Amino acid sequence: MPSVSISGTDLNYVDEGRGPVLLLVHGFPLDHTMWQYQIADLKDEMRVIAPDLRGFGMSGVTAGTVTMAQMADDLAGLLDALRISEPVYFCGLSMGGYVAWQFIERHRKRLAGVILCDTRAVADTPKEKETRLETAEKVVKEGPGFIAEAMPKRLFAERTHQEQPKMVQETREVIRRTAPEGIAAAARGMAARPDVSGKLGGMEIPALVIVGSEDAISKAEEMRGIAEEMPISMFVEIPGAGHMSPLEAPDVVNRAISDFVSRMSSQPPEMELEEDDEE
Repeated sequence: MPSVSISGTDLNYVDEGRGPVLLLVHGFPLDHTMWQYQIADLKDEMRVIAPDLRGFGMSGVTAGTVTMAQMADDLAGLLDALRISEPVYFCGLSMGGYVAWQFIERHRKRLAGVILCDTRAVADTPKEKETRLETAEKVVKEGPGFIAEAMPKRLFAERTHQEQPKMVQETREVIRRTAPEGIAAAARGMAARPDVSGKLGGMEIPALVIVGSEDAISKAEEMRGIAEEMPISMFVEIPGAGHMSPLEAPDVVNRAISDFVSRMSSQPPEMELEEDDEE
Protein backbone atom coordinates (compact mmCIF):
# COMPACT_ATOMS: atom_id res chain seq x y z
CA MET A 1 0.00 0.00 0.00
CA PRO A 2 1.21 3.53 -0.70
CA SER A 3 1.55 5.94 2.21
CA VAL A 4 1.95 9.66 2.82
CA SER A 5 3.31 11.57 5.78
CA ILE A 6 0.56 13.61 7.46
CA SER A 7 1.00 15.64 10.66
CA GLY A 8 3.73 13.49 12.11
CA THR A 9 2.52 10.06 11.05
CA ASP A 10 2.31 7.89 7.94
CA LEU A 11 -1.14 7.18 6.53
CA ASN A 12 -1.51 4.10 4.35
CA TYR A 13 -4.27 4.04 1.78
CA VAL A 14 -5.81 2.31 -1.23
CA ASP A 15 -6.46 4.49 -4.29
CA GLU A 16 -8.21 2.83 -7.24
CA GLY A 17 -10.40 3.84 -10.16
CA ARG A 18 -11.34 7.11 -11.82
CA GLY A 19 -14.29 9.48 -11.60
CA PRO A 20 -16.00 11.17 -8.65
CA VAL A 21 -13.90 10.70 -5.51
CA LEU A 22 -15.31 8.39 -2.82
CA LEU A 23 -13.43 8.49 0.49
CA LEU A 24 -14.15 5.36 2.57
CA VAL A 25 -13.45 5.76 6.29
CA HIS A 26 -13.47 2.63 8.44
CA GLY A 27 -14.88 1.98 11.88
CA PHE A 28 -13.28 1.05 15.21
CA PRO A 29 -11.06 -0.91 15.69
CA LEU A 30 -10.75 -1.98 12.06
CA ASP A 31 -8.93 -0.90 8.91
CA HIS A 32 -9.53 -0.23 5.22
CA THR A 33 -10.19 -3.92 4.48
CA MET A 34 -13.73 -3.61 5.86
CA TRP A 35 -14.47 -1.81 2.57
CA GLN A 36 -13.13 -4.63 0.38
CA TYR A 37 -16.43 -5.16 -1.46
CA GLN A 38 -16.97 -1.45 -2.05
CA ILE A 39 -13.44 -1.01 -3.42
CA ALA A 40 -13.78 -3.98 -5.76
CA ASP A 41 -17.18 -2.96 -7.12
CA LEU A 42 -17.23 0.84 -7.11
CA LYS A 43 -13.75 1.44 -8.55
CA ASP A 44 -15.25 0.83 -12.00
CA GLU A 45 -17.33 4.02 -11.76
CA MET A 46 -15.50 6.29 -9.32
CA ARG A 47 -12.14 6.93 -7.72
CA VAL A 48 -12.17 5.03 -4.44
CA ILE A 49 -9.77 6.04 -1.67
CA ALA A 50 -9.72 3.94 1.50
CA PRO A 51 -7.16 4.92 4.14
CA ASP A 52 -6.11 3.26 7.35
CA LEU A 53 -6.80 5.91 9.98
CA ARG A 54 -4.07 7.03 12.35
CA GLY A 55 -3.32 4.12 14.69
CA PHE A 56 -4.99 1.44 12.57
CA GLY A 57 -4.01 -1.01 9.86
CA MET A 58 -0.61 -0.18 8.43
CA SER A 59 -0.71 3.52 9.35
CA GLY A 60 1.47 5.05 12.04
CA VAL A 61 0.44 4.96 15.68
CA THR A 62 0.04 8.02 17.90
CA ALA A 63 -0.12 7.39 21.64
CA GLY A 64 -2.31 9.34 24.04
CA THR A 65 -5.54 10.64 22.53
CA VAL A 66 -6.44 10.92 18.85
CA THR A 67 -9.57 13.03 18.46
CA MET A 68 -12.12 12.75 15.70
CA ALA A 69 -11.06 16.26 14.64
CA GLN A 70 -7.46 15.08 14.27
CA MET A 71 -8.60 12.21 12.09
CA ALA A 72 -10.68 14.60 9.96
CA ASP A 73 -7.67 16.87 9.51
CA ASP A 74 -5.53 13.84 8.61
CA LEU A 75 -7.97 13.01 5.81
CA ALA A 76 -7.94 16.59 4.53
CA GLY A 77 -4.16 16.29 4.49
CA LEU A 78 -4.41 13.05 2.55
CA LEU A 79 -6.56 14.76 -0.08
CA ASP A 80 -3.97 17.54 -0.27
CA ALA A 81 -1.16 15.02 -0.69
CA LEU A 82 -3.07 13.34 -3.51
CA ARG A 83 -3.74 16.77 -5.07
CA ILE A 84 -7.48 16.28 -4.95
CA SER A 85 -9.13 19.69 -5.06
CA GLU A 86 -12.60 18.65 -6.25
CA PRO A 87 -15.34 18.04 -3.66
CA VAL A 88 -15.44 14.41 -2.52
CA TYR A 89 -18.05 11.98 -1.20
CA PHE A 90 -17.13 11.07 2.36
CA CYS A 91 -18.41 7.65 3.46
CA GLY A 92 -17.85 6.73 7.10
CA LEU A 93 -19.02 3.80 9.21
CA SER A 94 -19.44 4.07 12.99
CA MET A 95 -16.25 5.85 14.14
CA GLY A 96 -15.81 6.87 10.51
CA GLY A 97 -19.15 8.63 10.86
CA TYR A 98 -17.88 10.49 13.93
CA VAL A 99 -14.97 11.64 11.79
CA ALA A 100 -17.44 12.68 9.08
CA TRP A 101 -19.20 15.08 11.47
CA GLN A 102 -15.87 16.77 12.18
CA PHE A 103 -14.98 16.84 8.49
CA ILE A 104 -18.28 18.60 7.76
CA GLU A 105 -17.52 21.18 10.45
CA ARG A 106 -13.87 21.75 9.55
CA HIS A 107 -13.66 21.08 5.80
CA ARG A 108 -17.18 21.61 4.45
CA LYS A 109 -16.05 23.05 1.11
CA ARG A 110 -14.24 19.81 0.31
CA LEU A 111 -17.45 17.78 0.37
CA ALA A 112 -19.89 16.95 -2.41
CA GLY A 113 -21.89 14.76 -0.04
CA VAL A 114 -21.68 12.45 2.96
CA ILE A 115 -22.64 8.81 3.37
CA LEU A 116 -23.25 7.90 7.00
CA CYS A 117 -23.25 4.17 7.70
CA ASP A 118 -24.30 2.74 11.06
CA THR A 119 -23.15 5.68 13.17
CA ARG A 120 -24.43 8.14 15.79
CA ALA A 121 -24.74 11.91 16.17
CA VAL A 122 -24.98 12.01 19.97
CA ALA A 123 -22.00 11.99 22.32
CA ASP A 124 -21.29 9.12 24.70
CA THR A 125 -23.20 8.96 27.95
CA PRO A 126 -21.06 9.21 31.12
CA LYS A 127 -21.21 5.41 31.43
CA GLU A 128 -20.19 4.90 27.81
CA LYS A 129 -17.27 7.30 28.26
CA GLU A 130 -16.17 5.43 31.36
CA THR A 131 -16.30 2.12 29.48
CA ARG A 132 -14.22 3.50 26.61
CA LEU A 133 -11.56 4.85 28.98
CA GLU A 134 -11.43 1.53 30.82
CA THR A 135 -11.05 -0.25 27.48
CA ALA A 136 -8.19 2.09 26.54
CA GLU A 137 -6.36 1.31 29.77
CA LYS A 138 -6.95 -2.42 29.51
CA VAL A 139 -5.93 -2.81 25.87
CA VAL A 140 -2.55 -1.19 26.52
CA LYS A 141 -1.92 -3.60 29.39
CA GLU A 142 -3.36 -6.79 27.89
CA GLY A 143 -3.46 -6.34 24.12
CA PRO A 144 -6.50 -6.42 21.82
CA GLY A 145 -7.44 -10.08 22.25
CA PHE A 146 -10.35 -9.40 24.61
CA ILE A 147 -11.79 -6.87 22.15
CA ALA A 148 -11.39 -9.31 19.26
CA GLU A 149 -13.36 -11.91 21.16
CA ALA A 150 -16.18 -9.71 22.45
CA MET A 151 -16.79 -6.98 19.90
CA PRO A 152 -17.77 -9.01 16.78
CA LYS A 153 -20.74 -10.38 18.73
CA ARG A 154 -22.25 -6.88 18.53
CA LEU A 155 -20.83 -5.88 15.15
CA PHE A 156 -22.66 -8.52 13.12
CA ALA A 157 -26.27 -9.64 12.95
CA GLU A 158 -27.05 -13.09 14.32
CA ARG A 159 -27.75 -14.33 10.79
CA THR A 160 -24.27 -13.27 9.72
CA HIS A 161 -22.71 -15.20 12.60
CA GLN A 162 -24.59 -18.30 11.46
CA GLU A 163 -24.21 -17.98 7.70
CA GLN A 164 -20.84 -16.22 7.32
CA PRO A 165 -18.62 -17.28 10.24
CA LYS A 166 -15.50 -16.76 8.11
CA MET A 167 -16.32 -13.06 7.77
CA VAL A 168 -16.71 -12.76 11.54
CA GLN A 169 -13.42 -14.57 12.13
CA GLU A 170 -11.57 -12.39 9.63
CA THR A 171 -12.82 -9.32 11.49
CA ARG A 172 -11.52 -10.78 14.74
CA GLU A 173 -8.11 -11.21 13.14
CA VAL A 174 -8.06 -7.60 11.95
CA ILE A 175 -8.72 -6.47 15.53
CA ARG A 176 -6.01 -8.79 16.90
CA ARG A 177 -3.47 -7.23 14.51
CA THR A 178 -4.29 -3.66 15.54
CA ALA A 179 -1.76 -1.79 17.69
CA PRO A 180 -2.97 -1.50 21.30
CA GLU A 181 -1.86 2.14 21.55
CA GLY A 182 -3.81 2.94 18.39
CA ILE A 183 -6.96 1.37 19.78
CA ALA A 184 -6.51 3.19 23.10
CA ALA A 185 -5.91 6.58 21.48
CA ALA A 186 -9.02 6.30 19.33
CA ALA A 187 -11.14 5.05 22.24
CA ARG A 188 -10.14 8.14 24.23
CA GLY A 189 -10.91 10.31 21.21
CA MET A 190 -14.37 8.80 20.80
CA ALA A 191 -15.07 9.31 24.50
CA ALA A 192 -14.27 13.00 24.05
CA ARG A 193 -16.26 13.52 20.86
CA PRO A 194 -18.90 16.28 20.84
CA ASP A 195 -22.65 15.86 20.46
CA VAL A 196 -23.63 17.08 16.99
CA SER A 197 -27.29 16.08 17.11
CA GLY A 198 -28.36 19.69 17.61
CA LYS A 199 -26.50 20.78 14.49
CA LEU A 200 -28.03 18.34 12.00
CA GLY A 201 -30.73 20.73 10.81
CA GLY A 202 -28.11 23.23 9.73
CA MET A 203 -26.01 20.77 7.73
CA GLU A 204 -26.91 21.82 4.20
CA ILE A 205 -25.12 18.93 2.56
CA PRO A 206 -26.49 15.96 0.60
CA ALA A 207 -26.50 12.93 2.88
CA LEU A 208 -27.15 9.23 2.40
CA VAL A 209 -27.91 7.50 5.70
CA ILE A 210 -27.53 3.71 5.73
CA VAL A 211 -28.26 1.32 8.60
CA GLY A 212 -28.75 -2.38 9.13
CA SER A 213 -32.11 -3.24 10.67
CA GLU A 214 -30.36 -5.51 13.20
CA ASP A 215 -27.67 -2.99 14.19
CA ALA A 216 -27.20 -3.35 17.96
CA ILE A 217 -24.94 -0.29 18.25
CA SER A 218 -26.48 2.36 15.98
CA LYS A 219 -30.18 1.63 16.17
CA ALA A 220 -32.21 1.91 12.97
CA GLU A 221 -34.69 4.37 14.49
CA GLU A 222 -31.85 6.57 15.70
CA MET A 223 -30.35 6.60 12.21
CA ARG A 224 -33.75 7.37 10.72
CA GLY A 225 -33.91 10.35 13.07
CA ILE A 226 -30.56 11.60 11.77
CA ALA A 227 -31.85 11.43 8.20
CA GLU A 228 -35.06 13.23 9.14
CA GLU A 229 -33.12 16.07 10.79
CA MET A 230 -30.69 16.62 7.92
CA PRO A 231 -32.23 18.90 5.24
CA ILE A 232 -31.05 16.96 2.16
CA SER A 233 -31.07 13.26 2.89
CA MET A 234 -31.95 9.77 1.77
CA PHE A 235 -32.48 6.93 4.28
CA VAL A 236 -31.79 3.27 3.51
CA GLU A 237 -32.53 0.53 6.05
CA ILE A 238 -31.18 -2.90 5.15
CA PRO A 239 -33.23 -5.81 6.52
CA GLY A 240 -31.17 -8.47 8.27
CA ALA A 241 -27.89 -6.56 8.37
CA GLY A 242 -26.11 -5.56 11.56
CA HIS A 243 -23.60 -2.82 12.35
CA MET A 244 -21.27 -3.92 9.54
CA SER A 245 -23.70 -3.38 6.67
CA PRO A 246 -20.98 -2.79 4.01
CA LEU A 247 -19.65 -6.29 4.72
CA GLU A 248 -22.95 -7.99 5.46
CA ALA A 249 -24.95 -6.56 2.54
CA PRO A 250 -22.38 -5.23 0.05
CA ASP A 251 -24.64 -5.34 -3.01
CA VAL A 252 -27.30 -3.20 -1.33
CA VAL A 253 -24.76 -0.74 0.08
CA ASN A 254 -22.90 -0.47 -3.22
CA ARG A 255 -26.08 0.18 -5.15
CA ALA A 256 -27.17 2.85 -2.67
CA ILE A 257 -23.79 4.60 -2.85
CA SER A 258 -23.68 4.39 -6.64
CA ASP A 259 -27.20 5.79 -7.00
CA PHE A 260 -26.51 8.58 -4.52
CA VAL A 261 -23.28 9.70 -6.19
CA SER A 262 -24.89 9.51 -9.62
CA ARG A 263 -27.87 11.60 -8.51
CA MET A 264 -25.78 14.19 -6.74
CA SER A 265 -23.51 14.50 -9.77
CA SER A 266 -26.49 15.26 -12.02
CA GLN A 267 -28.88 17.39 -9.92
CA PRO A 268 -28.75 20.52 -7.74
CA PRO A 269 -27.81 19.70 -4.13
CA GLU A 270 -30.85 21.64 -2.88
CA MET A 271 -33.15 18.96 -4.28
CA GLU A 272 -34.75 16.88 -1.55
CA LEU A 273 -34.13 13.14 -1.56
CA GLU A 274 -36.80 10.65 -0.64
CA GLU A 275 -36.63 7.72 1.72
CA ASP A 276 -35.68 4.33 0.33
CA ASP A 277 -36.32 1.10 2.23
CA GLU A 278 -34.43 -1.81 0.69
CA GLU A 279 -36.12 -5.16 0.51
